[in-house]
Amino acid sequence: MQMNQSPSAERIHIGFFGCRNAGKSSVLNAITGQDLAVVSDIKGTTTDPVQKAMELLPLGPVVLIDTPGIDDEGELGSLRVKKSYQVLNKIDIAILVVDNTLGLSPQDFSFLTHIQKKEIPYAVIFNKSDQTASLSLSENMTFLNKKKIPAVSVSASQKSNITALKEMIVSLAKSEKNDRKIVSDLISALDFIVLVVPIDKAAPKGRLILPQQQTIRDILDTNAISIVTKESEFQSTLKQLGKKPRLVITDSQVFAKISAETPEDIPLTSFSILFARYKGNLATVVKGVTALDSIQDGDNILISEGCTHHRQCDDIGTVKLPLWIREFTGKKPEFIFSSGTDFPEDLSPYRMIIHCGGCMLNEREMNYRLSCATDQEIPITNYGIAIAYMQGILNRSLQPFPSIAACLRQN
Repeated sequence: MQMNQSPSAERIHIGFFGCRNAGKSSVLNAITGQDLAVVSDIKGTTTDPVQKAMELLPLGPVVLIDTPGIDDEGELGSLRVKKSYQVLNKIDIAILVVDNTLGLSPQDFSFLTHIQKKEIPYAVIFNKSDQTASLSLSENMTFLNKKKIPAVSVSASQKSNITALKEMIVSLAKSEKNDRKIVSDLISALDFIVLVVPIDKAAPKGRLILPQQQTIRDILDTNAISIVTKESEFQSTLKQLGKKPRLVITDSQVFAKISAETPEDIPLTSFSILFARYKGNLATVVKGVTALDSIQDGDNILISEGCTHHRQCDDIGTVKLPLWIREFTGKKPEFIFSSGTDFPEDLSPYRMIIHCGGCMLNEREMNYRLSCATDQEIPITNYGIAIAYMQGILNRSLQPFPSIAACLRQN
């Protein structure tokens, strides 16, 4: 990611769906004015979801996702259809592209039902309006109008009515706007905020990891003062400030050290806690962490990461967390690992789930994973919450959020 690019997790995710040859890729290309997706008259040209991060005016930074046809056939085709349905778990806006010459198919109606169940803003696009319309088109439009489903006819090949389509997408995006805060609602202008940032071996040389970058920017946008230090210089930093910091934010891996060195009258929290709140799931992961108290020998614990990266010899997910959990529980559970988009649909084999902070996942995808766990009654927490709990400092690190701290006490 370049310095001035918006993180993928912060972009509006727009998915294009429909039957084979409806013109999903052509519509996507017409909207962007670029040949981002391969277009062909051969059915099934798009065999895997393809996503592209770009700027789409007047929306700004977006991720556009082209998907395989929802009417694909055969054993391989059914897998492609499944992938298209899975994309619904990560998008903010769904665009169902329908062939104007054929009208809505049974697969289209079925897909609309899934979109509605997931409460995703969506629109139906009748492509190929330059060709003879299906006899069912009038009936289709009446149905959509009755259900108050946004719909528009376009011709991707002739570039007609594309502006109206863009305006419709902008309208849908506005309905999804969420004015979330990382830390700015906890601080004021000119406050000192100390960020403790260990140099992670897994981070690319010369760069900070994404949550640290985003937190610094949020502090600067509040006109507060961001003071960044490594854990080895933390005590010296506090002594030289000349002013008590409003807040100390630390990386979870050095939580115990920083907690011991932070005076009790200075609020302390972590990047993991801030980002769980930012993505709207802090209460859920705080409640879930207490499952560690009842872990038994042989229990399966799923440790899941939202991104893929080169594993280090002391990797936090695959090495440190399993070690700390065994020490804390005194038990010998089994650990199963997943990363990237590989998140199990069936969570019944697991006693609990410990997820990363999800900085590379957008809010909708992270909430989908949380919902899967909640619906199947599997406790879920995240790395930072688990570490703070095992080190006995979670209560203190939740002090800035008293209502959430109460959830922990109730458990």
